[in-house]
Amino acid sequence: MIEQAYRFGESLGLSVWTEDEAGPFQTVPYAGHAWQPQGKPKRQPHEYVRNGTAKLLTLFHPSSGQVRVKGVTSSRNEILHPWLKQELSDILSRLPAPRTNLDPETNRALWESWCAGLDTPPALPDELPPLRVLLIWDNLLGHKSTGLVDWLIQNGIMPLYTPLGGSWLNMTESIQHILKQRALAGQHPSEPGEIIAWLEAVARAWNREPTPFEWGGKRATRRARSRQRRYALAKSGAWASRPVQYSRCTIIEKWQCTYQMTH
Repeated sequence: MIEQAYRFGESLGLSVWTEDEAGPFQTVPYAGHAWQPQGKPKRQPHEYVRNGTAKLLTLFHPSSGQVRVKGVTSSRNEILHPWLKQELSDILSRLPAPRTNLDPETNRALWESWCAGLDTPPALPDELPPLRVLLIWDNLLGHKSTGLVDWLIQNGIMPLYTPLGGSWLNMTESIQHILKQRALAGQHPSEPGEIIAWLEAVARAWNREPTPFEWGGKRATRRARSRQRRYALAKSGAWASRPVQYSRCTIIEKWQCTYQMTH
């Protein structure tokens, strides 16, 4: 279902977003490269003080590459949920006006099509708004709170949860890795505020010239590799989609044939 959202969601007129909370990032030296005079490498202290941690709340739009972040020292529900509602409300306000010509039955069928195959699909109310956004995120308890899920559905947002051990299905993991590497590589923050400032600054720089992401998960890679698998044939530039068996014989068997001329 998540792969279908990545591949077909935008073409169906739905805005596909992903969400995750990165961290915690500690106030410790981080490995990385740095420009230094030859023979004078940058050195990190072998002693440091753990002075708290920072986290990064992240919303990512793969088709445009735009990312929305907020650095925090805690990602509890009372911090995460208001930020999500504020950002998602702003995203909805920037989207084209929803379709109003759908009859209730067709609209419900559209919502239910994104619930197919789910073990515990969200409870859909009797009256549903037009579906406008697909939100892909982890299956944390805080993401499944009744109040938040009801707010999402009432605003035309369908939550899609990654399965247990399926964080590789969340593209936010990739953008968070990029932001962390660019912000913290080779640095030694002394307090969480520095980490937050660096991460948010890198995100602003990324948004000035974002890179769109395309889905290419493990199964998609295997299928593409299977379709591209070809076997060369002898004597020409021909290829076959499956191996061709040749009758092979040893040198001794070759010269023991009765019809072989010896002179």
